[in-house]
Amino acid sequence: MGEIRIELEREEDGRWIAEIAAVPGVMAYGQTANDALQEVSKLLCQVLDERVSAGEITEQEAAEALKGLAA
Repeated sequence: MGEIRIELEREEDGRWIAEIAAVPGVMAYGQTANDALQEVSKLLCQVLDERVSAGEITEQEAAEALKGLAA
C-alpha cells in the first residue's frame, strides 16, 4: 500500500472531512481538522483489521500501511 495520503478539506458548513482515496470508503468528518484526521485514522485501522481477517491482506501489509500513515 505504501505511503498513505490523507486529503483534508473544509466543508461549507465548517466541518472538516478527511479521506484516504487509496482505500475506498475511508473518510470521516470532524469539527476540527485534527478531529477529522483522528477519526479517519481510526477508520483505516478498522478497515485494515477487517481485510486481514478476511484474508485480503497480510498482517505485514497492514503494518506497512500504518507506517505510511505515521510518516
